[in-house]
Amino acid sequence: MFYPLVLVGSLKYTEAMAFLESLGESVMPHIEKGKARSTRPVGKRPPAWAKYTPEEVESLVIKLAREGHGSSRIGVVLRDQYGIPLTKPIVGKSVVEIMKQGDLAPSIPEDMEVLLKKASRLSVHLERNKKDKYNVRALQNVEAKIHRLAKYYKREGTLPADWKYEAKTASLV
Repeated sequence: MFYPLVLVGSLKYTEAMAFLESLGESVMPHIEKGKARSTRPVGKRPPAWAKYTPEEVESLVIKLAREGHGSSRIGVVLRDQYGIPLTKPIVGKSVVEIMKQGDLAPSIPEDMEVLLKKASRLSVHLERNKKDKYNVRALQNVEAKIHRLAKYYKREGTLPADWKYEAKTASLV
């Protein structure tokens, strides 16, 4: 049975929960969030049922990269169409490392590229809708993420040390 919030609205949160439990109702507090996501395979060794050799997996990755797929899309295709859960246990290298060997890796990491495209779309939207204050804040958040990620990639050596985010260059990505 559903009890409207008006009935319990005058009570404190804990009192309202106790009231609903006393009626025999199962109470699902809204504070906790679900964890609906897939779990990665546990083992570090390749699964016994995987029928692909490391050379075959590498050639599949290179073939998919030449078709224009990004590293995350390649992982999804390998998982869903070929039954390969992870490349690292089978080949010993990640998808991006295999792409780097074949000179097919993108110059900007994929997650950074997605954020740059999002910032570009938001700035185009804000040029047309100048009073949209909610998306001004959203653009600030995305740009903050870009700066944090750029700092990490510069430290790791993935991006050049002189790389700098500018809103005008983001629209070119």
